[in-house]
Amino acid sequence: MKNFTISEIIDASGGKFFGDLDLLSKEVSFITTDSRKAGKGGVFAAIVGERVDGHSFIPQCVEIGIICSIAERAPSDGSAHILVENTPEALRKIAKAYREKFDIPFIGISGSVGKTSTKEIISATLSEHFHTHKTQGNFNNALGVPITLFALEETHTAAVIEMGISDFGEMSILAEMAQPDIAVLTNVGKCHLENLKDLDGVLKAKTEMLNYLKKGGTVVLNGDDVNLRKAEIPEGSKVIYYGLGENNDVFATDIKSDNESFTDFTVHTKDGQFKARINSLGNHMVQNALAAVSVAKVLGLTEKEIIDGLNNYRTISGRANIIKTEKLTVIDDCYNANPESMKASLKTLSNFDGRRVALLGDMKELGEKERELHFEIGKLAAELNLDLLITVGDLALEMYKAARPHIDAEWYQSIEEAKLYMYEMLTIGDTVLVKASHSMKFDELVELIKEL
Repeated sequence: MKNFTISEIIDASGGKFFGDLDLLSKEVSFITTDSRKAGKGGVFAAIVGERVDGHSFIPQCVEIGIICSIAERAPSDGSAHILVENTPEALRKIAKAYREKFDIPFIGISGSVGKTSTKEIISATLSEHFHTHKTQGNFNNALGVPITLFALEETHTAAVIEMGISDFGEMSILAEMAQPDIAVLTNVGKCHLENLKDLDGVLKAKTEMLNYLKKGGTVVLNGDDVNLRKAEIPEGSKVIYYGLGENNDVFATDIKSDNESFTDFTVHTKDGQFKARINSLGNHMVQNALAAVSVAKVLGLTEKEIIDGLNNYRTISGRANIIKTEKLTVIDDCYNANPESMKASLKTLSNFDGRRVALLGDMKELGEKERELHFEIGKLAAELNLDLLITVGDLALEMYKAARPHIDAEWYQSIEEAKLYMYEMLTIGDTVLVKASHSMKFDELVELIKEL
């Protein structure tokens, strides 16, 4: 960490310190909520979880060298601690104070679909010019963003922070910590409708980020999304629209894919045009790449740096990751799903040669129209004339009902049941898309298919 003392942590958290006063001037090497990552010179923040109470791990963290803990009650061993009313809330205050130590570009990213892929592409591109810090894994919520910010080192010269939400007010909590210089919104889609109700609600919740944009900052929006075109831009801020449509500030033409691993396209900006390649498939991934181009242009990267950065991007597990086995091609997109991402993935699958199989599961948190939205996915699978649709889960039954009169389709109530029949449903040469909400545990099906 960068020059962050126990005294500063106390001031930021509003907590009360109990322990040796000589510790107040000590600089900490890390702040963690995971006792397994505790060590010498750090601070352990004890969180009361649904199954585990972090306070019980304080003594063992002290034994391996932490300076003190952040806790809601005094530790059982009487060790040095900062007493706070609410540890997660205290961590957010501390994270905000720590972020303010950095005078480097912060890029905040959110959206209904593609925020993680866009974060990865932006990070890969900026890394051609900056020492770039980025959100790891799914650390994009109210507990994850502080941990992401605490991982910033003095050597970092740019930060890419992903922010995921499911309700109103959550984005404000995250953006207040991150305080982005550039805000990127990938789209407004039908997700988390249990809380956000409709697309207007999603737009309102996502654009809370813009209230915390640094003065004179830049808003980067997917201009192909009609809802984002309605976003209110903060006074004094710049806006860049990107997308496939030529009415955007940054757009793409001549999109061509090898249907194996990469997509080529021509990028158009106000400064001219150049050819680029992204090591992924689908027009939606080209859109994500254009977001990266937009950010890179704001930050002054050269054309060569942008081209090299885009080319260095690699898909990650569960995110449109193409896996080649001896017998099959697997599109591992099972990390999460909502109607927009599901439709984009089906369209990508439809462009493959050979037998095309979609293995789809329930999409969660869609509210009262959840069955209708699943039915629409089945209709699209039929319209794309896929060779086989395999559906798993109670809600996915609606996909099956929509598709079955038109294309071959199967339905299973659970992944355990689907596993029993997977061998006989797939054949050599198939391309198989695997996609569902994370809670469906479709990663187990990916591992099974890889072994067929």
